[in-house]
This record gives sequence, structure tokens and C-alpha cells, in this order.
Amino acid sequence: ERISQMLVDLELCQKALNEYLDMKKKVYPRFYFLSNNALLDILSNGNNPPKIQKHFGDCYQSIQKLVWDKEIVKEEDDQGNEIDVEVEVTNRSTKYIAKDGEILEFKNKFKIKGPVESWLNDMTDHLQSEMKNVLEQAVQTGAHWDSPDDKSRHEWVFDHCAQMVVTATLLYWTEETETALEEFEGGQEDAVKKYKSLLEERLNQLIKLVQGKLGKSERKKIITVITMDVHSKDVVARLVKEKTEGPYSFAWQQQMRQYWVAETQTVNIRIVDYRAIYAYEPIGNVGRLVITPLTDRCYITLATALRLMLGGAPAGPAGTGKTETVKDMSRCIALPIYVFNCSP
Repeated sequence: ERISQMLVDLELCQKALNEYLDMKKKVYPRFYFLSNNALLDILSNGNNPPKIQKHFGDCYQSIQKLVWDKEIVKEEDDQGNEIDVEVEVTNRSTKYIAKDGEILEFKNKFKIKGPVESWLNDMTDHLQSEMKNVLEQAVQTGAHWDSPDDKSRHEWVFDHCAQMVVTATLLYWTEETETALEEFEGGQEDAVKKYKSLLEERLNQLIKLVQGKLGKSERKKIITVITMDVHSKDVVARLVKEKTEGPYSFAWQQQMRQYWVAETQTVNIRIVDYRAIYAYEPIGNVGRLVITPLTDRCYITLATALRLMLGGAPAGPAGTGKTETVKDMSRCIALPIYVFNCSP
């Protein structure tokens, strides 16, 4: 009887625990992707942020850890003399380190306060706010690429984190391509051809960089920009070949396009009739897929499915890039993505 009663009590405890965890998950939805053991570890150490950093990687795609602020305090040494000692302030962070080693310095320090599920939500908002500031700076400085008095693009890429360099590059590519198409529509027949030549020149400058000495992180960043540049050049070459009449032609509308809205620091994303807003999820210095005509078709199909509130199910043999294509699309929109292997 005692064992039966203990089992009943255990079930009650288990039910109460699950209800408690579900309550926390509703406040901070990324907890849904953690095991109960990891979640209990986080909740029990909520007031000790360094202890729960090991779980950041399960909640965020790129974050490895936060770097804590430091301050000087006065202490007495063994002889009784007063000395200055540097200590970590574990409720205030100055930057984060990504899994690939890239560091993002915060413009404003992140202060931790309240229960763990609340400050993790605050941290997500803070990271997105910092990403907006970096992108705004990248867009403003990128406006002078072709000016002889300012940094050219192959120098500018070293000034910002990889994610924002790629995003700013795509923003300017969208804007410049549409300008060239509008000029072509207005009667300037060689406008798109001239822009294609400019893209080739910029690409060659980046290729020269990777042929020289670079750090591992910088090399990876520039190779990613080159990957996107090659696709951008190919798209413009196709527009020239097909004599695309203007920015509203399907040949251009089918591309993943990004538009900067300076007043609100937002990026509008468009592909055919799908519309989204860039989510500013930190993705770190990760490579990007080489975009093929098949990848393009996958993007259009998945984006249209999203617009119709439907799901997408890429099908094909193992190892052909189905998962990577979906992951790469999430990087275009900067949305968090979680991959589960549901094989029996």
C-alpha cells in the first residue's frame, strides 16, 4: 500500500512539475527545444548566468557565451594593504561570442534582471537591437563604396560582422539592380550591362583578398560574400541575356530581394508575392549555399507556401541538400531554425 501511495504521489509531483515547466515555456518559447533536465538546470541557476551559458547553444543558433562586464573593487591583501582588484559583474554583459569565434561588441550593455525566462527574452530583444545598430552602420558606410575618398567594398567588409556584411551587400545589390533596370526601361540600353561590369570588378577585388593572407574567420566571411556575389552577378547576367524590360518583370520578381527602411531599421524581404520582415536572429559567421536554379525554385515554392499558411516538404534522395536549402532560406530571413531527425 505504501508503494502504491508513493507512486500516486510521484505521479502528482510529475504532473505538477510538467505544469510548472509548461508555464515557463509559454513565457520563453525556446525552452520547448530543451530537455527537461536542461530546463531544470537553467531554472535552478537562473540567478547565476555563467552557469547556464552552456545551454545557450540549444536556444540560439550561433551564441556560445556572453562576455561579462568588469569593474574595479578595493580589497585588502595579506599584509593589510588596500589594492584594486578586477572582478566580473555577472549581471551585465558587454559582448557575445559566437560558436564560430566571431565577437559582437554591444553598443549598449545588456543588464540582467528578473527571473531567468524574462531576462532571456530581454536578451533576445537586446541581441536583435544590437544587430539593427550594426546593420544601420554597415548600410550607412556602404553607401560610399565607389567614392575614392572612402573605403571601397573590399576594405569595408572587415569593419562589420559577417551576417550584416552579407545582408548589407544584398540590400545594395537589390537597390542597384532595380535602378539599372529602371534606367534600361527609361531608354538607357547599356545600364544593366554597365552594372554587370561593376559587379565583376567588385568580385575580382574580393578574389584577390582570399588569395592573400587572412585569418580563418575573415576568410570564411569573405568566401561567403563571394558566394553571394557570384549568384548576384549570374542573376544580372541573366537579366542582360533575357533583355528584362524592367523591375516588375518575373525574371527579377522571382529573386530573393531585400529592401532597407531606414526610419524603422527594418529590412523588407520579397520573393514573387511573398513578403516578410528580416527577423535579426544572430546566425554568426556561417557559410551560405551556392544558389542553383533548383535552390531558386525551392525558395519560391517554400515562400509561396508560407504566404498561403501552408507547410513545405522538400523530397529527394539523402544527402542532396534538402535540409541545407531550408536552413539557408532561414538565414536569408534571419529566422531561428531547429532541425529534428524524426527517423524511426
